[in-house]
Amino acid sequence: MVKVALTGSIAVGKSTVLNLFRELGCHTMEADEIAHELMRPCRPAYHDVVRAFGREILAEDGTIHRGRLGALIFHDPARREQLNRLVHPHVLEEIEQRMAELERRDPSGILIVAAALVIEAGAHRRFDRVIVVHCDEDEQIARLIRREGITRAEALARIRAQLPSSEKRRYADFEIDTSGPLEQTRAQVEAIHRRLRAECSTPS
Repeated sequence: MVKVALTGSIAVGKSTVLNLFRELGCHTMEADEIAHELMRPCRPAYHDVVRAFGREILAEDGTIHRGRLGALIFHDPARREQLNRLVHPHVLEEIEQRMAELERRDPSGILIVAAALVIEAGAHRRFDRVIVVHCDEDEQIARLIRREGITRAEALARIRAQLPSSEKRRYADFEIDTSGPLEQTRAQVEAIHRRLRAECSTPS
């Protein structure tokens, strides 16, 4: 099985690219979804996060309220890093377990794992290939404003809080530029998929 990390900054089109790979028959995972699962009550990261950030982050039903937690960490890099330290090990362990199970079931398959912070966490080394998704910054800002209903200044602050795309691209085996129409993105995905499929077919 070829294991691929798919990463990129906020609002560059990672979910769109992941969906395109899924349409081509690839196995897919999203680290963000796994993190949310692991922060549900009785799951591994839940009590760690509540102890660290207090019960004020909880909704009435006892679940972690993403908006309240996000408000605490967004403008505070130290607390954001604290959250990452608490949650990331659980996420990586879960991904490893799921990857091992998938490889047993489909040893010649392709797995694409979307993870925004895979490079920052040093976890890209666990994968065979890294795909970095990026787009023109003005387009990235416009997408973020549309998606979140925020100002340009707020969008820029969120973008600047992450590792720059230029730095992420230094780690890329493949790059996908989503600045243009969807069909251009699809063509890039299909080209990379052909390369990955060829790797699966090459005897080790």
